[in-house]
Amino acid sequence: MDITEPHIIYHIERAKQGNQSAFNFLLDQYWNRVFGFQVKRIQDEQEAEDITIETFAKAFDNIQQYDSEQAAFGTWITAISKNIQIDKTRKKNAALYRNTTKNLDDDVIGIADGAPSPEDTLITKQQLDELLRYIKELKPHYQEIINLRYFREMSYNEIAEKLQEPLSNVKVRLLRARKLLAEIIRNKQ
Repeated sequence: MDITEPHIIYHIERAKQGNQSAFNFLLDQYWNRVFGFQVKRIQDEQEAEDITIETFAKAFDNIQQYDSEQAAFGTWITAISKNIQIDKTRKKNAALYRNTTKNLDDDVIGIADGAPSPEDTLITKQQLDELLRYIKELKPHYQEIINLRYFREMSYNEIAEKLQEPLSNVKVRLLRARKLLAEIIRNKQ
């Protein structure tokens, strides 16, 4: 199915109302675009992934300010990503000269967290030993967040504190980890 602009706007409006599946849809639609953009800019996949996670966290936190008449959603989210990368580069450069770092702003508004997603349902149906084998196929930082949330049963706030990351970054990273894990499980069945 071709995704049309009205279809994107429909999901944006649902996301503005806090619908989790709309956030999932937007993440699926734009993840590769933002990640690819960052990989080309900074040529470091780990840093590009971190910036991409931060981009979606910031975009989802500020979804109410998005206006489809001002710019296409893809343009808007790419601009957010570009600004985050520029800010990170400036902070990194400043730290080299001053030998200090500045803390990122932790005042974030949470992303809607509703009922279990299809990925959650699929994950919980797996046998534990089989599930652990699949989890080991994820990148280490995704393994860690899955472990903290599902095996150590930590809350989002506890995970954010432990990882020293903003709450919205934790939510987006966990969302991405669940999607990647569900994809691995589907491919193995």
